[in-house]
Amino acid sequence: MSLSNIFNISGSAMSAQSIRLNTTASNMANAQSISSSIDETYRARKPVFALIEPTQEQMQAHDLGLLPGQGVKVKGIVESDAPLQPEYLPSHPMADDNGYIYYPNVNVVEEMADMIAASRSFQINADVMDSAKQMMQRVLTLGKA
Repeated sequence: MSLSNIFNISGSAMSAQSIRLNTTASNMANAQSISSSIDETYRARKPVFALIEPTQEQMQAHDLGLLPGQGVKVKGIVESDAPLQPEYLPSHPMADDNGYIYYPNVNVVEEMADMIAASRSFQINADVMDSAKQMMQRVLTLGKA
């Protein structure tokens, strides 16, 4: 694996963590939004990460097992199937015929933990890129006297 491949790997991780941060921000922004219908209520979203499939050249270069230099991609974003939070509040203008309003299934504590983890992962990958850059610069200066 060459040093230049590190930029692709860390870049894919930073891109994936940016999407994770965006979905977390969306979940946090909608945590207290209410609805009068179960179908219209916001549901928490989570990105699904997957290994970037190796190219044919990479497969031929290595036999079996994990290949060095594989990045990550966002395979999709799924909605949580956790139950919504109904509240009996018949005086609320958005209450349904039975007097219920519905809050999203967003767990704010879980979202904060996701936000911290995504932020740290992004920073770590930025540091990896910086280290690789410094290593490449040192290699270039080896021939100088």
